[in-house]
Amino acid sequence: MGTSAGGSSAGSRPPPLNRAVSSQMKRMPRASTKPEVAVRRELHRRGLRYRTNHPGLPGRPDIAFTKARLAVFVDGCFWHRCPEHGVLPKNNREWWQAKLQRNVERDREKDAALVALNWHVCHFWEHENPERVADEISHLWRALRYGGSA
Repeated sequence: MGTSAGGSSAGSRPPPLNRAVSSQMKRMPRASTKPEVAVRRELHRRGLRYRTNHPGLPGRPDIAFTKARLAVFVDGCFWHRCPEHGVLPKNNREWWQAKLQRNVERDREKDAALVALNWHVCHFWEHENPERVADEISHLWRALRYGGSA
């Protein structure tokens, strides 16, 4: 779930440290990352059906259960500042700090927009076990669709 290395959210993009770093950043996917696909496969295996990167919703949730109004995001540790694994690059540190902080702020803004539309929002980290994540999502999905505690 990476985002592009550029963007106006943190000012003009600084030059990459070297070509290898530049190439690595260009290869990072914005959607359908390995952790996200692992969660989706597990949900599908359990018989749950969903939409991916729903364009009609704020933040284009990674997984959206439209009838249950449940939006799921599988956040990358680097891009969303995981407290356990998020690291700040040494090169262009100030720029990256502003960029990543803006990502977190944008996450909260899209969450608020979804809640205002009466959606439930869940975030999981890319390092979390896909089966455990699917357990939580399945439980919440059932509670929202069929009543009960969520």
